[in-house]
Amino acid sequence: MAEGSDLEVLELAIRTAVTRLGAALLEGLLAADAGYRGPRADCGAGHQAAFTGYRTKTIDTVVGPVTLRRAWYHCAQCRHGLAPRDDELGTGHASLSPGLAKMTARAAAAVPFARAAGLLSELAGIELTVKRVERSAEATGTAAAAAIAARAEAISSRRVLPLPPPDPVPDMLYIAVDGTGVPVVAREAEGRKGKAADGKARTREVKLACLFTQTTLTDDGYPVRDTASTTYLETFQPAGQFGQLVNAEASRRGADHIRQLVFLGDGAAWIWNLAGQLFPAATQIVDLYHAREHLHELANLAARLLAGHRDEWLAARLDELDSGNIEAILAAGRDLNFRGSLSGERNKALAYFASNAHRMRYQHFRDLGMFVGSGVVEAGCKSIIGQRLKLSGMRWTIHGATSIATLRCQDASGNWDQIWQRPRSQTQLTDHARQAS
Repeated sequence: MAEGSDLEVLELAIRTAVTRLGAALLEGLLAADAGYRGPRADCGAGHQAAFTGYRTKTIDTVVGPVTLRRAWYHCAQCRHGLAPRDDELGTGHASLSPGLAKMTARAAAAVPFARAAGLLSELAGIELTVKRVERSAEATGTAAAAAIAARAEAISSRRVLPLPPPDPVPDMLYIAVDGTGVPVVAREAEGRKGKAADGKARTREVKLACLFTQTTLTDDGYPVRDTASTTYLETFQPAGQFGQLVNAEASRRGADHIRQLVFLGDGAAWIWNLAGQLFPAATQIVDLYHAREHLHELANLAARLLAGHRDEWLAARLDELDSGNIEAILAAGRDLNFRGSLSGERNKALAYFASNAHRMRYQHFRDLGMFVGSGVVEAGCKSIIGQRLKLSGMRWTIHGATSIATLRCQDASGNWDQIWQRPRSQTQLTDHARQAS
């Protein structure tokens, strides 16, 4: 017999007894109010539902199953019944208590659903099927995504105004944007072009944004990110809806009060279109490491022309890039005497630098103490999205992927509790103030 096995048996037995006692106590406390609210109650659709008697309902809680006895009302106009007590307890459309739903969402956001069910069983003694874990977590994530979208729409329409940021106001606010593919079921990619040999898409792009500030500079002049300041947003929606989310979060973070906005991204056109539309005064910076990758590709394309001097040619171009001398890179590229289709490839590579030249003044940006890399959002694509939604064999619906990604973004942003309580980060406009604005 393994060491400590007797103790483990005792521990589990006591835990089982304590949770059973807890369930009995909870059931007794809930029985003190059966939810009778008079002979009639509001049905939620503007009608009055009539009291018809009492019905029971069993819900799973963090201490085990509990049976509720609550007053039941029926609306003749709507032809459906309701128990006001269910909504008061947060179990109106669920068979899990709010506490257990929160626990389930935490587990399912961290690991695949089957593993989450196993953790709940092993660590909390709660037995839920994999499908119930999935449904509960996705319902929580869906509600959170809807609340975030509603807040963004309210801020964008100026129905609410963000409160000023706490003093002292950060000097700079960074907005970094990227996208990554998530594997989806066939119907979610139907009719879309992909990179596979058959030309069909297997993934859908999720757009991710992170916003953060910096604390200070190192002795070498490099900025230091305030890790506690980083918030994340995601969506599978088109750039327009994504932009509304980003704009609202920037407003909530105090963009109107901060001296300098900095927008970081790779060379994707949709990112810079978004930046220009929403934050025209922001400093736009192409991620330095993406730019370096493009130079490596150009050097590889020119390897035969450069003969044994490829590495020296590349080193010179990288130095020019670091100093922000894009004109020198363009001149050196045009001097490459390509012929035929290769000249078109060269021109395409040079167009990347020509169109982004003003976003590649890296030495100037460094002199201003700014970040020149979008590593934070790229790391987010890997840790928030990739490590949960892109595991081997996974295929998602957009609904399911959105819900879990939302939970993970809220967790990574330190906003987990905001999923269950209304955030007090904005103020409602009065009619007079709305007219004045």
